[in-house]
Amino acid sequence: MKPPFPAGAGLYGCPTTVTNVETVAVVPTIIRRGANWFNSFGRERNAGTKLFAISGHVNNPCVVEEEMSIPLRELIERHCGGIIGGWDNIKAIIPGGSSVQMLNKKNCDEAIMDFDDLKDRRSGLGTAAVIVMNNETDVIDAILRLAKFYAHESCGQCTPCREGTGWMVEMLERMKLGNADFAEIDMLEELTY
Repeated sequence: MKPPFPAGAGLYGCPTTVTNVETVAVVPTIIRRGANWFNSFGRERNAGTKLFAISGHVNNPCVVEEEMSIPLRELIERHCGGIIGGWDNIKAIIPGGSSVQMLNKKNCDEAIMDFDDLKDRRSGLGTAAVIVMNNETDVIDAILRLAKFYAHESCGQCTPCREGTGWMVEMLERMKLGNADFAEIDMLEELTY
């Protein structure tokens, strides 16, 4: 149910903290092995492990628990058998789920999978749902599909989301057909921030 949210009115109508399964699942191991063990994975400020759900144009889509700060290329090659058509066939990768900015090929070559590195690349780790797109992908069509999802799922409580997602869909549909104005590229970027 969309608003109220659990942090405002959850169990028995009281504010309720919602903990995700990933966090709950790792707690027993941290207690058994200790915080130092868990913090030995990843970089400073990005310690621990993370579940990565890798989909799209990879040879073997999967969900895997891996240490934070693993290079993106290593994550995909080790666990998915690489990208369909080879690493040089990358068009873009969305590293943290559909609500974060995609990375171009150059960024994919250098990115490591943690909060700080992806933030520096103007993207994010988000849910760690890695969506791989090879050169056969029509990026406008892919983003249009995501925009339609967000427009449909909007709870309608705030104007930027309620109105903005609809505007995004309209602009992207014009772009897909080749009927958009060049100024709409900047308008689209402005809407997404």
